[in-house]
Amino acid sequence: MITFQELPPGASVSESSLMEKLGYGRTPVREAVQRLARERMVEIHPHRGVFVAPASVEAQFRLLELRRGLEEMAVRFATYRATTRQKEAMLALTVELDDFAGEDVRAFAALLKRSHGMVVEAAHNDYLELAMTPLQSLTRRFWFAHIPDVAEHLRIAADLHGSVLRAVAHGDESEAVSASHRLNDYLVDLTYRALGGPAPSRTTN
Repeated sequence: MITFQELPPGASVSESSLMEKLGYGRTPVREAVQRLARERMVEIHPHRGVFVAPASVEAQFRLLELRRGLEEMAVRFATYRATTRQKEAMLALTVELDDFAGEDVRAFAALLKRSHGMVVEAAHNDYLELAMTPLQSLTRRFWFAHIPDVAEHLRIAADLHGSVLRAVAHGDESEAVSASHRLNDYLVDLTYRALGGPAPSRTTN
């Protein structure tokens, strides 16, 4: 609901309304809200309530700066720590990404989440997972809110994520890092577009 702007930045969120909409009891809803607060998707203000956190361009740049380094670390680890089962799952997901077409953002979001999760899981480092999950969630929310042409950019993102997965599955550390950088460069460029200006030139990795 937050990712797809059903609950836009600044929207008030109450436990009772979430319980009614989602059909869950108070305890799981409260735990979910607390987790979202830790991941900076919502802000809890004593005596005022819970509000969806803002998603500014400035924050997105800072998130992507950190995500670049962590994602590079994740793909490096994954290229030589991934199990055979994990590599097979990555290659199977690349087929789904290759075949994806259309503008179903929710279906595509599920593919993105699986892609990110596979790489982090294959890195076999619980602390890296704790660091990466909120960064990916926050940058994903910004991306879905600012893509100018849905079908075109879902296709671009599918190709970029597929390249990362293939490189990791094939144990190609250099290409995995390059692919992760290309993905990050794309997200940075899109963020500059949200500012209304061109992205800066950069050297090729």
